Amino acid sequence: MPDLDQDTVSALEAPEFAPAQFVRWFREVAPYVHAFRGKTFVVAFGGELIQAGALNPLVQDLSLLSALGIRLVLVHGSRPQVNEQLRLKGFTHQFDRGLSPTDAASLECAKEAAGEIRLDIEAAFSQGLPNTPMSHSQIRVISGNFVTARPTGVIDGVDYRHTGHVRKIDVDAMRFAMEKGSVILLSPLGFSPTGDAFNLAMEDLATSVAVALRAEKLIFLSTAEGVRNEDGTIDTELARVDADALLAQGGLDEDTALFVKYSSQAVKRGVARAHVVPFSLDGSVLLEIFTHDGVGTMVVEDTLDDLRPATVDDVGAILSLVEPLEADGTLVPRGRSVIERDVENFTVLEHDGVIYGCAALHPYLEEHMAEMACLIVHPEWQGSGEGELLLRHMESRARALGAKRLFVLTTRTSHWFMKRGFVQGGVTDLPHDKQAHYNRSRNSLVFIKRL
Repeated sequence: MPDLDQDTVSALEAPEFAPAQFVRWFREVAPYVHAFRGKTFVVAFGGELIQAGALNPLVQDLSLLSALGIRLVLVHGSRPQVNEQLRLKGFTHQFDRGLSPTDAASLECAKEAAGEIRLDIEAAFSQGLPNTPMSHSQIRVISGNFVTARPTGVIDGVDYRHTGHVRKIDVDAMRFAMEKGSVILLSPLGFSPTGDAFNLAMEDLATSVAVALRAEKLIFLSTAEGVRNEDGTIDTELARVDADALLAQGGLDEDTALFVKYSSQAVKRGVARAHVVPFSLDGSVLLEIFTHDGVGTMVVEDTLDDLRPATVDDVGAILSLVEPLEADGTLVPRGRSVIERDVENFTVLEHDGVIYGCAALHPYLEEHMAEMACLIVHPEWQGSGEGELLLRHMESRARALGAKRLFVLTTRTSHWFMKRGFVQGGVTDLPHDKQAHYNRSRNSLVFIKRL
């Protein structure tokens, strides 16, 4: 049994000659490569990333994603560059986060800044020197009038003039370009049917584009590192309802709150995943996409409205799910008394008062392990991802308790767990207390997943 606690060494820390590490990493990312080929990612970043000199490393990583068959739409911001243009021209007005009026002079500065940044990005994608990550890349960047905008208008007596919002995205034209292998680049400007230009917020534009394209991922590269837990660690996966609760509490810093707000909006409107990733970390996009936990915060639309801790009143419903599987030998017979005793370890899926799924988590924290048991979804509700939802929730609970490995015992569902990252182990890999109570007559297989 391999050591599942062994951490993967980052590219920056790995020895120069580490073939085993390279092979292991390549095998670990293969499932993600298969899953994301042909999918659309919207990657958004502000002018702060360009100011920080992080454009070239980002373009190298995006070039790799394109080579792997991922369809890319890039949305750049230009706030610091516009403010610098305004300062150089002697204007006192400066743009901050949030909605601000755009006068004629500010619009001209926005056009100049967008043009310069667009050319810098196109030049970065045009690199192709031998012995560099861009060698043989041959990526074509397409920009154009894909975004129709409308004026913000007058709000509370303030005329926002050339500040606008997205009205429509030319989805067909964008998909056609991406199908030909091009990367689409959007500046934070939109145009009305009358030919007027409007200054758009990068965050709003990226969210609107991701929703219109039904993107698999919306990735915000930010000065923010993501949402932090109470212990200071990054909360790597956040359900949308929890993200909204954090925003309502008002405890997030300004940058983090802004990107979490738009991530929540995107997921609510149909984007599969939205990420807030720090651009200060070299390779953060690759680490977020191709490693299990990533390096930022991912917002997901888990139907946590249906997911809750079990109570004593749920014992009867849990028994109705468990008993058919006990009868056919899939599960070990437990009985009402055992479920009543352990009910606080259970989580249930409930919809309209009907409990249609459950799972239990039993911690063995001295050995940094936890057992997942009784993962059940009623047959009439199977096939829509409810099992995956329960599994992700159990993994999150186990991590929150401090467990580093999650294990299951199974006799009939080994392939389901293997497809979800579990590795077969042996009885000796179990916690000592679990080994002492292992039922050898059932000969259950042991599967372990590193968290």
